[in-house]
Amino acid sequence: MDFQPSILRDGSPMESLEKQLLCPICLEMFSKPVVILPCQHNLCRKCANDIFQAANPYWQSRGSSIISGGRFRCPTCRHEVLLDRHGVYGLQRNLLVENIIDIYKQECSSRPLKKGEHLMCKEHEDERINIYCVTCEVPTCSMCKVFGAHKDCEVAPLQSIFQGQKSELNNCISMLVAGNDRIQTIISQLEDSCRSTEENSEAAKQELCARFDAFAALLEEKKTELLGRITREQEDKTGFVQGLIHKYKEQLEKSSRLVETAIQAMEETGGAAFLMNAKQLIKTIVEASKGGRLEKIEQGYENMDAFTVSLEHLADAVRALDFEPDEEDEFYEEVEEEIEDTEPERVEAGRAVPLRASITSITAEPPQTEGTTED
Repeated sequence: MDFQPSILRDGSPMESLEKQLLCPICLEMFSKPVVILPCQHNLCRKCANDIFQAANPYWQSRGSSIISGGRFRCPTCRHEVLLDRHGVYGLQRNLLVENIIDIYKQECSSRPLKKGEHLMCKEHEDERINIYCVTCEVPTCSMCKVFGAHKDCEVAPLQSIFQGQKSELNNCISMLVAGNDRIQTIISQLEDSCRSTEENSEAAKQELCARFDAFAALLEEKKTELLGRITREQEDKTGFVQGLIHKYKEQLEKSSRLVETAIQAMEETGGAAFLMNAKQLIKTIVEASKGGRLEKIEQGYENMDAFTVSLEHLADAVRALDFEPDEEDEFYEEVEEEIEDTEPERVEAGRAVPLRASITSITAEPPQTEGTTED
């Protein structure tokens, strides 16, 4: 008597055991040999080989020597199973499960069949459904073929159709599993691409910040240098003017003393006493008046317009900053140059200045001052 897993449907412990002995691929009881995966799940070796072949279409062998190993995912837990050059034949057999299957089949074969454990025909209640109508694509009974609605239809043994559709469904499951593995591979590749994009973007941001920080530091250094030159010029000019102020104050103090002396002489009432000092005093005042001409500053001496710096060219260069073109952009630029060489009357379109080249050109050009310093 052939074993049929469907004979036990009473919710007994044997039914629970039967569910544990079903292959997740073919949905039938494990067929020997049974292989155990590294994740401790079991498969029929044939089913394992089917999904392995579907997941590794280029896996092949020469005689008994396998070229390379492969991989597939466990249909139960999706754990990735790595196989060596022996393929699924390198997996360990689960002898315990095979022994349990043998015991289970013996137990089931010793039990008598009960009415109601097989599907019965609705038209002929005492007839079991035991054939398959190929024309109508429905299971039926022998009486329906002889006397009933399917007497003119083509029929086939139920078991053969059952095995055929089970095999077809098994192939579909294998294709789905293989398709899921390929999708999982694509997802992994996309995730790697997303992760690489984030890492490369972060590196590009850091490089860009470093370049702009270096450029800002260079501008700050140049600003400090130019401010120092203005400060030195300021100190020179103010020092010179302070010296003139000191000299003029000394002259003013000396002149004030002469004025006081002259006023005191004017207050002298005696003619003889006045005349004794008046001539010398007049001579001293005249000489002081002639020799008191000090150095003066020129008009506009305090002007600092010579230290004006034009930053328009720098501002234009900064506004034109852009990223360096890739190889494809460079190719199109070369094509444009060739077209411009052949058609000189065409006007060249403005293009963005590469970032690295622009910063180099900006930093290489020293700031120029307008005018010269007056000492």
